[in-house]
Amino acid sequence: MGFQTEFNSVCKFKSEQELYELLEYGRSKMVKSGFRVFPTGQMVIAYSLDNKAVAIVKILVSIAEINFQGEEITQVEMELVRRLTDEEARIQTALADEMFFSIASK
Repeated sequence: MGFQTEFNSVCKFKSEQELYELLEYGRSKMVKSGFRVFPTGQMVIAYSLDNKAVAIVKILVSIAEINFQGEEITQVEMELVRRLTDEEARIQTALADEMFFSIASK
């Protein structure tokens, strides 16, 4: 049992509903498997399910716990700071692909 650290610039959604709530209502809660450490109080880039940069968000709360099924999970609450422009999204997507996502797939 250990903690996995998230990069300070990455917040990747795994659920369309969670991303929709963030973009539609300005706040969202994301649930990740395993214990993870998110940079509470910091602003990070949010990525869609297909690794596309979409917005800047502020991490409000990060809670790592063992749920009733005995699984290690981390819940992260965030608020939307702003959506990225098309140019910002293109650049951040390319950068993250090179720095984070292509490494994870190797």
